[in-house]
Amino acid sequence: MLTEIKGLNEECGVFAVWGHKDAAQITYYGLHSLQHRGQEGAGIVVTDGEELSIHKGLGLVTEAFSQGELDTLHGKAAIGHVRYATAGGGGLVNCQPLLFQSQTDGLAVAHNGNLVNANALKHQLEGQGSIFQSTSDTEVVAHLIKRSAYQRTEDKLKNALSMIKGAYAFAVLTENKLMIALDPNGLRPLSIGRIGEAYVVASETCAFDVVGATYERDVQPGELLVIDDEGMRSEMFSTSTSRAICSMEYIYFARPDSNIDDINVHTARKNLGKQLAMEYPVEADVVTGVPDSSISAAIGYAEQAGIPYELGLIKNRYVGRTFIKPSQELREQGVKMKLSAVRGVVEGKRVVIIDDSIVRGTTSRRIVKMLREAGATEVHVRISSPPITNPCFYGIDTSTTDELIAANLSIEEMREMMGADTLSFLSIEGLKNGIGRSDLDPNHGQCLACFTGSYPTEIYPDTLHPHAKV
Repeated sequence: MLTEIKGLNEECGVFAVWGHKDAAQITYYGLHSLQHRGQEGAGIVVTDGEELSIHKGLGLVTEAFSQGELDTLHGKAAIGHVRYATAGGGGLVNCQPLLFQSQTDGLAVAHNGNLVNANALKHQLEGQGSIFQSTSDTEVVAHLIKRSAYQRTEDKLKNALSMIKGAYAFAVLTENKLMIALDPNGLRPLSIGRIGEAYVVASETCAFDVVGATYERDVQPGELLVIDDEGMRSEMFSTSTSRAICSMEYIYFARPDSNIDDINVHTARKNLGKQLAMEYPVEADVVTGVPDSSISAAIGYAEQAGIPYELGLIKNRYVGRTFIKPSQELREQGVKMKLSAVRGVVEGKRVVIIDDSIVRGTTSRRIVKMLREAGATEVHVRISSPPITNPCFYGIDTSTTDELIAANLSIEEMREMMGADTLSFLSIEGLKNGIGRSDLDPNHGQCLACFTGSYPTEIYPDTLHPHAKV
């Protein structure tokens, strides 16, 4: 997949259903629609009211469930997860959901995000006798739940949530209860839907369309939902909440047919392109975008600038997943495999190429070279987000500061490095205006930390980067 070459990798995706006779099958299709959020592993846990059953595997959803494993998962409720390895690294042991069995009951946990104080909590728990079976930060929450002195599972979970910091969207399943929780800043998207009388929860609303669910509302920052046979109950586990949804969800991660806080992702990206055209116009013959996440912004730029939009780059959809080693030569070879310039579109033309972000700059340099080799007379690079100058600690695998090209080079130095005629990034204000969110509004703010270095939570001295191996 292109993002593995590009150096900006997805987070994870969670899906849950309660009260449906085909819970495992519904979850399977829900995970399909969230596949863009993680391709390294997938898993499903179901309950029939008496016990929890699990299957998980490496690879895509179709690969993890390729031998009829769904037929063995029976129950009315399920949680599922697609994983991109953030904290703790890869491997089957870290694939989610994580399932824990005790003499009294079972507990399954699926998590999208990254806990900034997981390392400190893990050391504390190990000092108290806990033995961890995985290197995932998600397991910390299970240990906190099991160690809680409260009686009700939801109170145990609330107690655990009071101790963790960072970005998290949790789906927690027991034999007779489903619990959903979103961090007090609402850094991750999470929505509630219905299929008849059944409840459905997903990282993105696009999953509802696939399974035939009707969207009801978003889970609120600091909210805990408890769903069982008596219905759904909502309570706040935190009184200090301030929405700071990850801006990269709109810019890059979420599917364009998803809505986040009633804002359509495609529309937001198109508006970012329009803002970019207003801030950095250029005389050109054609506008094109880097497939697939930049297409919407490219359409917006072209529309605003009055320049024709064309498919100047084509993505090869039949290469398959290639997990490429992090060397410059292999990254560049990977770009050749994934993308091709359309000579008939760009030859003899002044081209504006729209991309959503620049991490290391390797892909951008190769694309500029590719367009010139295809006959483009000028190549103007426009980025529909501000420069990424700071690492993310909340579940996105951005590089360390040393690897972030915008943290080390000026825009002019980056332009020279990639061989473009011009290079421009969207401003912070343009980003806010394009998405339609303000960080001054406690209910509609967004996290801009990767652009500004201002993190919505405390970052601890031993906080691990999401891609660090522990």
